Amino acid sequence: MISEHKTVGKRRRGGRPLNGILLLDKTDGVTSNGALQMAKRMFAAAKAGHTGSLDPLATGMLPVCFGEATKFSQFLLDADKRYRVTARLGVTTETGDADGEVLETRPVSVTEAQVLTALDRFLGEIEQVPSMYSAIKHNGTPLYKLAREGITVEREPRKVTIHEIRGARLEGEDLTFEVACSKGTYVRSLVEDLGAALGCGAHVIALRRLSAGPYPEERMITLEQLGLLKEQGGFEAIDDLLLPLSTSVADWPRVNLGDNAAYYLRQGQPVMASDRPAEGWVSLYQASTEQFLGVGEVLEDGRIAPRRLVSE
Repeated sequence: MISEHKTVGKRRRGGRPLNGILLLDKTDGVTSNGALQMAKRMFAAAKAGHTGSLDPLATGMLPVCFGEATKFSQFLLDADKRYRVTARLGVTTETGDADGEVLETRPVSVTEAQVLTALDRFLGEIEQVPSMYSAIKHNGTPLYKLAREGITVEREPRKVTIHEIRGARLEGEDLTFEVACSKGTYVRSLVEDLGAALGCGAHVIALRRLSAGPYPEERMITLEQLGLLKEQGGFEAIDDLLLPLSTSVADWPRVNLGDNAAYYLRQGQPVMASDRPAEGWVSLYQASTEQFLGVGEVLEDGRIAPRRLVSE
């Protein structure tokens, strides 16, 4: 059975059989896939994936899943996020951020109190129309590719939730604030909508993802820092940065299974457990070994069905 933290063996053809989660601090000017590929090469990992793209302009948390952790990447993609954003009021751009061409410039004559009132309107469940420069696909083609060809298509509004907006500070024409939001929230669209509500327009000039799901900002590391650490201590030094697979669902209800139940669960069979919740998804452990088994879902009859399991 693999370790639930990580498995590191000799380098095989195609990469090392590495399992774990790296909290990468993406720098600006790099695509999420570009950062992922650089991290994968640095670890010489056989398999890796990230958990939700950041725009090239954006920095901050990009969890990278190696090996078995890729099975749980969807749960991080679906998790809540927190961002720090700086918006330039009075200017709208083609893309909604500083990478796009300027479309319109208007005078700014709003107070911080007016900005705070406008921000309050976006709290709770709201509808957003995705930008044409988003990665959402239309008939299999990402919208941003269509936009670059001068094609605009109709986009259906999406419901997202803004949990919290705090720390708003207006300095001249630049507004900085933190926002905690649900999956699928486009901060660029939020800023554009805020600019429209204020009557002056706005676009993003800086964006940093502070957290994703259960992971705090303090655990992040840049590619540059990784490179220096590897130079000093080799693979052992950077492998120690990997978080256990179980941390991806650390905030889920935990269910401990006996040895027999754990065996049958690994065979793909639903099992009974005494300490389970009445419904929903749970993280699963073998009680005798503290081994993380994966995640399951409580069925109507009370049994727990396996949904994503760590390979033996």
